Amino acid sequence: MKNIKLVWFRNDLRTRDHRALYTACEHVAQSTSSAEMGVIAVAAISSKQWMLQDESKSRVQFWLANLHSLKDELAGLNIPLKLIHAETNQEIPQQLLRLAKQYNVKALYFNDEVPEYEQQRDQQVEQLFQQQGIGCHRFESDLVLPAGSVLNQQGLPYKVFTPFSKAWRQQFIQSEQGPLPAPQPLSSKVYTAIETDNIPEDIGYGLRLGADWNKQIWPAGTESAHRKLQQFVSEQLTDYSQLRDFPAQTGTSSLSPYLSVGVLTARQCIAGVQAYSDDPEWFYNQWVTELIWREFYRHLLILFPEMNRWKPFKPDIEKKIAWQHDKAKFDAWCKGETGFDIVDAGMKQLLETGWMHNRVRMITASFLTKLLRQDWRLGARFFMQHLIDGDFSSNLGGWQWSASVGADAAPYFRIFNPMRQADRFDAKGLYSQQWLDLGHPGDTNMDTDLLGDALPSDLGQRPQPIIDYAAERRRSIEEYQ
Repeated sequence: MKNIKLVWFRNDLRTRDHRALYTACEHVAQSTSSAEMGVIAVAAISSKQWMLQDESKSRVQFWLANLHSLKDELAGLNIPLKLIHAETNQEIPQQLLRLAKQYNVKALYFNDEVPEYEQQRDQQVEQLFQQQGIGCHRFESDLVLPAGSVLNQQGLPYKVFTPFSKAWRQQFIQSEQGPLPAPQPLSSKVYTAIETDNIPEDIGYGLRLGADWNKQIWPAGTESAHRKLQQFVSEQLTDYSQLRDFPAQTGTSSLSPYLSVGVLTARQCIAGVQAYSDDPEWFYNQWVTELIWREFYRHLLILFPEMNRWKPFKPDIEKKIAWQHDKAKFDAWCKGETGFDIVDAGMKQLLETGWMHNRVRMITASFLTKLLRQDWRLGARFFMQHLIDGDFSSNLGGWQWSASVGADAAPYFRIFNPMRQADRFDAKGLYSQQWLDLGHPGDTNMDTDLLGDALPSDLGQRPQPIIDYAAERRRSIEEYQ
């Protein structure tokens, strides 16, 4: 008789620091049962659901490529990978159950996900399996500290980031949590008896396994992710605080796509900082702070579920804002044709690469919400539909922050001046020049002295500004007041 454990992979495409996989393998290794024991992995191909969730084409393809790498890692552990095909989340519970019955599965293991629609799907799976007498084991593996564990003195969730980050750091140090290793390889009996499925090239809805992302910047697989992490923390971390705001420089980690599909965890990133940093105050590094922002938005999404339904964290503020719903202006923003160089360069970078520098994300979001006064939901969805590192909680939190309707939101009077932002963070126009047709080749390594004091708008033919900045800023402040 067989006793099979089934591990369900979603946005956690790794074998290290994977609580569900590690526990399932431990249960098999520690079992004294005479039954034939083993582990099977499963992943769901849900093309229509991904479209409904605004998943970008580049992110789906990056996910599929990392699934390929995961298949090879699992093979090294003697764990076969099976695929189920479900149009939407509603079909997944029955598909999983069918697979479980086919292989006499006795227990299902999976890591929790943050968005409400994923949690509802998981609850349906858990209920269905329990009704059939199949055990379900759920784990927290995406969050470093579980939602609801970082509370103020009144036992309530933090709504402002700075006190949350202080409490989070203190609790993390006390918890002494580190990333889990990969499990040991299992007996090959189950692996040789069950054939691993092939990952399809064409998964429908125009989604094919291809090269719609830059493989040189983001090669798939955990080994590539860990090499990039090691290189960043050993070579660039010291200068991160000084360089992270300059989009023409290589000042950020570029690890967000790996975090998005779960090839890498925040816990592993923090462990990497600790291992390679010579600074005794490494835990207060600005990059660690950015990882805590990621945690903050995830905690909020779980503790304030109405945010999952595109509701603002501060509805009392939003109800006083009259969004303009100007399709022509929104389309100009989407295409990178607003006539403001740093805004348009950011949108062109997004359209061409599926990624945008974080400082420029703030600039473009502020421009859409505060100056064009377009609904932040439009921008949030557009970003998700194009970002290779699209992350529902971080994207939602960032857009609400920019529109001043979110937790710890930017003050209503903080409106990024695109010209001033360009002067401060792209003074010689190298970033704008790289992504716009400004009369020079897009080469950030060119001799900047050749540019002299020329502003980006002097370098080539550009659209006329679609708004009068000073007038629109004045109108926005009056409305927010």
